[in-house]
Amino acid sequence: MTPPLGVILAGGLATRMGGGDKGLLQIGGQSLLSRVCDRLAPQVSDLALNANGDAGRFSDMGLPVVADSIEGFAGPLAGVLAGLDWAAEQGAESIVTAAADTPFFPTDLVARLVAAAEGQVHPLVLATTPRTGEELKSGGRSRVNRHPTFGLWPVALRDDLRAALTDGLRKVVLWTDQHGGREALFEAQPFDPFFNVNTPSDLHRAEELLR
Repeated sequence: MTPPLGVILAGGLATRMGGGDKGLLQIGGQSLLSRVCDRLAPQVSDLALNANGDAGRFSDMGLPVVADSIEGFAGPLAGVLAGLDWAAEQGAESIVTAAADTPFFPTDLVARLVAAAEGQVHPLVLATTPRTGEELKSGGRSRVNRHPTFGLWPVALRDDLRAALTDGLRKVVLWTDQHGGREALFEAQPFDPFFNVNTPSDLHRAEELLR
């Protein structure tokens, strides 16, 4: 399998943060987006940013910006599709996505996703972490939390994904399960590495975790 490209997903509406670009918020004097870029770039062969609206606001990142082709803010799968279309133009076989508001994800994310895809015709893997005792008590049979913005995605299935989105599919795991998606398990100690900044209190916690 050739090395995947990387795509940072920053196309959300950030409603719980009051709107705007969460990735441009700062912790430790550096934007979340810049931290994600620094973490993902060494793991992939090239990198792009999925974002909607005026691409000029990200000009200092020096990355190609690819917008959703599905209208109406269709969620992370629309960003995945935009990334897959960009990757197809580069002649790549796969991408790995990471969320722009998740500054502490594993530095071996790509290697472990790729390892979990061994033997798959179309490499399709989502990152997971173990559920806590409290989460298990709250119901549901799954013993892991799936992190649908962190995954390995095959360019070969982009037209299938486009059709699914056009038909109204929005839930990531419904599509990945349909195509035999796998999971790569990451430890969640001393904290969940896929912790993301959704609210002002999350931003404060991120500052604490950084220290």
